[in-house]
Amino acid sequence: MPPPSADSRVRRLLALVPWVVEHDGPRLADVCARFGITEEELAADLELLWLCGLPPYSPDVLIDVDISDGRVWIRYADYFGRPLRLTPAEALALLAAGKTLLATPGTDPAGPLARGLDKLASALGIDAGAAVDIALGPAPGELLDALRAAAADHRQVELDYYSYGSDQDRRRVVDPYAVFSAKGQWYLSAWCHAVDDERLFRVDRIRSARMLDTSFDPPGVVPDLAVFEPGPDDPRVTLELEPGARWVAEQYPAEKVEQLSGGRARVVLVASRPAWLERLLLRLGPDARVVDGDATAGRAAAARLLERYRA
Repeated sequence: MPPPSADSRVRRLLALVPWVVEHDGPRLADVCARFGITEEELAADLELLWLCGLPPYSPDVLIDVDISDGRVWIRYADYFGRPLRLTPAEALALLAAGKTLLATPGTDPAGPLARGLDKLASALGIDAGAAVDIALGPAPGELLDALRAAAADHRQVELDYYSYGSDQDRRRVVDPYAVFSAKGQWYLSAWCHAVDDERLFRVDRIRSARMLDTSFDPPGVVPDLAVFEPGPDDPRVTLELEPGARWVAEQYPAEKVEQLSGGRARVVLVASRPAWLERLLLRLGPDARVVDGDATAGRAAAARLLERYRA
């Protein structure tokens, strides 16, 4: 398994440091269990903190880390206690991030986070509810809680799942790693025993989930929580889009977007599953033309639909 990216390590540290500070000397084993890492990975992450500070890098501007008797303490540098001064753009970005957390099912809508965001919005002179609206995708809170609990307890889950790429419903047994939100949807990162490989599952496509009595050993390195990473051998398709179909370039990960005259665009998409490409072409109709790739996909799908209507 490849090592975690620098981006995933930074994101983990941003969550790990305040958690350790809040728990005031937690056990190393508890920290590793909380963040799904090994003690070696934790030690490597904590070593990075020694480099976090400001010139002239004296003790008062460096983060202090103390590991003793199987426990860890992190003490902030003195400058963390100084008043934070944000630019309007930084404050708005912080407000948007906080609203994203507040939109997570199970979050207290009137808790400390909500009150802090109201104060931040007041300082900006805006209405937080009207200025920033965050939607994380349709997913039942009970299902999210059940999947999170299974991941925390390292319990296998049986899913009744609809695969959009293959247009099939299947039962799968998975080892759940993490539940996260990206691009307006909730996802489950897991090891799928049906294909013997890591997979992402859209939570809104999970018909049902049943926690099993069987447990699993979590991976030494948690996979990067990326929504889609195309392989080099996946087929590509080039589409020429009319102005009314320009949304395709924004909704799907396009490898290349070329602006054409008259508001049209030419995009290169990864079409890993034929069923996905067929449904997209049927949806676009005359607003899209295949320039390069499987030009027969849309016609073949349309012919099958017509045959069903005739029947």
